[in-house]
Amino acid sequence: MGTGTCGASPHLRAVGVVGLTTARYPDAMDDEDCLPRSPELMSRGDTALLVVDVQERLVPAIVGHRRVVWNIGRLIDGAQILGLPVAATEQYPKGLGPTVPELARRLGEIPSKLTFSCGGCPEIFRDLDGRGIWKLLVCGMEAHVCVQQTVLDLVGQGWRVYVAVDAVGSRREIDYRTALTRMDSAGATLTTTEAALFEWCEVAGTVEFKQISRLAKEEPSRPPA
Repeated sequence: MGTGTCGASPHLRAVGVVGLTTARYPDAMDDEDCLPRSPELMSRGDTALLVVDVQERLVPAIVGHRRVVWNIGRLIDGAQILGLPVAATEQYPKGLGPTVPELARRLGEIPSKLTFSCGGCPEIFRDLDGRGIWKLLVCGMEAHVCVQQTVLDLVGQGWRVYVAVDAVGSRREIDYRTALTRMDSAGATLTTTEAALFEWCEVAGTVEFKQISRLAKEEPSRPPA
């Protein structure tokens, strides 16, 4: 075995393995020291964050809404630290209001839609596809309506979709639980906010890792509902 240090750099180069795209760490002294990255894992080079309909008139009705919004904020912050694209949508803002301020200030322009699925904003996905993105981590509201329909549409179109279970919510627990089960059975991968942050980061020992670690250790400013 060689003596190189695995994960010496967060910057990746793609390598083909059985027809799938995986990745290696280019600055390792000996590539044989590192296994190829699994195609099951997200990375900054192939993944974007999609924030679905976290709007002022909807949020208060969501079970555990303060924790859900807090986790979405951490995902946005982590994506921005690591350079992942972030997209967001609003569902009928005339009725549901704008995105909540604590998230809106972290986001750019937010397109609106009338369809429950974010498939009603096709420009988002054309842009991401053009940038080589083929994996999406989805968060937002409601889990059983706009999130679920978006996830099922994306899976049907061949995207690799992940759902942060602690960063989605519904007004009723039964709807939330059933939506997670359905999305899981349809081929989406369930994960959590902290798991996603470290998956994106990939390696320790960098300035970015320290910033991600601070996000992971962060506690809400008030007790989550």
